Parts: sequence; C-alpha cells; structure tokens
Amino acid sequence: MNRRVDVKKNGEHCYDIVIGQGFDRIKEELEALDIKGIKLCIVTDSNVGPIYAAQLKEILEQTGNSVYVFTIPAGEANKNLDVVETVYTYLIEQHFERRDMIVALGGGVVGDLAGFTAATYLRGIDFIQVPTSLLAQVDSSIGGKTGVDFSKYKNMVGAFHMPRLVYINIDTLSTLSTRLFNSGFGEIIKHGLIKNREYFDYLDTNYEHIKALEPEYITEVVYESCLIKADVVDRDPTEKGERALLNFGHTLGHAVEKLMNFSLYHGECVGLGMICASYISNERGYITDEEYTAIRNMLKKYGFPTRVEGLDIFSILEVSKSDKKMENGVVKFILLKQLGEAVIDKTVTYDEMTQALKEIL
Repeated sequence: MNRRVDVKKNGEHCYDIVIGQGFDRIKEELEALDIKGIKLCIVTDSNVGPIYAAQLKEILEQTGNSVYVFTIPAGEANKNLDVVETVYTYLIEQHFERRDMIVALGGGVVGDLAGFTAATYLRGIDFIQVPTSLLAQVDSSIGGKTGVDFSKYKNMVGAFHMPRLVYINIDTLSTLSTRLFNSGFGEIIKHGLIKNREYFDYLDTNYEHIKALEPEYITEVVYESCLIKADVVDRDPTEKGERALLNFGHTLGHAVEKLMNFSLYHGECVGLGMICASYISNERGYITDEEYTAIRNMLKKYGFPTRVEGLDIFSILEVSKSDKKMENGVVKFILLKQLGEAVIDKTVTYDEMTQALKEIL
C-alpha cells in the first residue's frame, strides 16, 4: 500500500512525500521529476550505508544518472561543520556542478547535514530525502529545515532548503533497534497532542499492531504524521508563526539532550520535554489530571523514559536560555490548551519550568 502527501509552500505544490515498501519505486519518481543525465551523491552514515547504500545506488543507476556514495561517521556528535567540510571536499573532487544532486540516505543526522550541504554547496543544489529512521520519516525530513550543531548548541547553524522529493521506505524500520524505533514515537505522539486527538487515540488503540510493525498500521502512522507536519509547514514554511507548535516538548527536551551528551535519543528527550509541558498545561487548568496521566502512560507504553538521572534543574534552565527558540530573551513555550490543540505561550516562568522539571528528575 503506497501513500502520497502533497507538500505545499504558501499554498503551491513544493514536493511529494512518497510512502511505501521497498526502494524500487524511487526510480519512477525520479523519472517523473525528469532527473536524468546528472550526478547523484548518496550521503549516508556508517550505520545505514552498509545496509542500504549499495541497493539504492543500483536502483538510482537505472535512471541513467551517475551515482556516488559518501559515508560519514554515524551519530549526533558528527553533525557539525567539520564533517560538512568533508562532504564539500568530496563533491568538489568529484566535480559536482550546480545541476547535480545529493541524496540523503539515513536518519535525522544525515538528513540535516546533507540538506545543509546541499543548501550551501555552490550556493545551493537540489537534494532528495530518503529517511530510514522513524524519527526522520515523520519529522526531520519534512519541511526543508536543515542544519548542524555548533559548539554545544544544537541546530544553531542551518538553512531552509526544500527537497525535490521525500521517499519513505517503511521496510527500513525493521532494522532499527527497539529503542530507536520507540524514539521516533516522541514526534508521532507529539503530532497527535498538538493537532489531532483522534490520532492520539489511534496510537493508543492500535499499540500492538504498531509495535509489531504491521505494514498497514505503520504506513498509516507515517502517513498521518506526514500530513500533520506538511499542513503546518504549508502555512508557515520558515517558522515565523504556527510552525513553532511543532516544538512542543523541545524547549526543555533539547536542553536535556545536550546535557546528557546525546546518550538519550532525540525522541526520548522530546518525550521528557512533553511531560514537562503537559504538566504546566495541567497546572494552568488547560488539560485535566486524567489527560496528563494519559500522556505519561502513552509514553510509558511506547518505551520512553519518564525520568532522567544525573541532571539538575539549574543546568537545564541555563541551557534552555541559549536555545534558538528564545525570542527577545523570552522562551516561546508550547502548551496544550486541550488534547489535540497546542498554543504558543510566552508567559511561562522559570518557576513553572522548575516545578515541571521535578516531574522528570
């Protein structure tokens, strides 16, 4: 079963997200975009490359393009400008021109880094996203946000650069560890909480089918999350308004992620941040005690940590002050007005954050 999402930018078609099983269909997708007679560089990492790069390269070569593979070290610690320079050097040495393209094959780190490289090489070349992790499939590959970490600051250097295509092969999820697969549900649960209560309930009701990776249910989950994110991106392509709602759970989650030196996955940290944001929403009377408990229980059900050890409240708050979501010294916090409806709030105090952090420490 294949699904397709039409991603728009300011109401106009920008690119398609194609969701299905296997890599074979990417050949006809490139042909439909008239991508032929050029060089394609598959940028992948040391975890994903050995599994999928040769297979994807063979299929892409059937389109009549010359295909190269460049592998970067795996892990968030390698999402930096030094590694970007190695990709630049490879592209230059292989004589890549402005009409040539990058194909990002991997999780969020590869997608962000390869996308940023495409946005800046020769002042911008086209690229395609082929996300292989659940987190990348439902979040980071959609919307054109690219970037790398700078010093201790996450995603501080980046650019908005839309892909020509996002091609999602759900079969790649079968090679993920249970923990890494679960991590992707940080963003998926977030989508239900901020935009669609029925979707949140669907994730709860169909838990066993989803955890068993049944294709029908996985395709539906990825499709629904892509729809939600694509809809938000359409109305706010450069994150000046509504798109900030997608940062639910990220304000404190990013701080935890950095302080844990990325030993916790991004989705796990977002889950911890969602607990904090939901707690504040509950304390303000926006959501009920039962709804707050339901959110915590959902995260537990999908294998998320609901507490973290080794951190202190002061350090988390200090790191959050350097987050890129700060605006004129004020944190743009995302709260729930109700399950399925999020709002941007600039009045959350450090005392409220302090109390919320006690829920996870």
